Amino acid sequence: MEAYTTYLDIAVFSMLGIMSLITFTIWLERLSCYRNCNIDNYSNKKELEIDLSNNLTIISTIAANAPYVGLLGTVFGIILTFYTMGIVGVSDSNAMMMGLALALKATAFGLIVAIPAIVFHNYLVRRMEVMIAQWEIRYEDQKN
Repeated sequence: MEAYTTYLDIAVFSMLGIMSLITFTIWLERLSCYRNCNIDNYSNKKELEIDLSNNLTIISTIAANAPYVGLLGTVFGIILTFYTMGIVGVSDSNAMMMGLALALKATAFGLIVAIPAIVFHNYLVRRMEVMIAQWEIRYEDQKN
């Protein structure tokens, strides 16, 4: 049973680690894109929106699903704890609480991944909205 717990931890934390790495990488890429973007080069607002919103859905998806990945790890951890206790016949509340506490670490890590992803996503969306508004202001000025 200990091997299953180890494999579960490796699987859940690897998945959440990959999700975190993807989020951070996209965030850095988008920041670089926004810094280097010249809105005067766009004659069409939709083209600007497409370029600025690239990969934001991935960050949003990770932010929404990271807690679920963590929760799934917790549920499996709890199942393994109860199964082990049933096989061994342990009725020690300390052993049960320790197993449950260790299972909850997956949920905590899922939240640790999700919270920055939400912050990154909201920051990038706001930055995108400001750049589009700046483009609209310039376009309006050019028309007049």
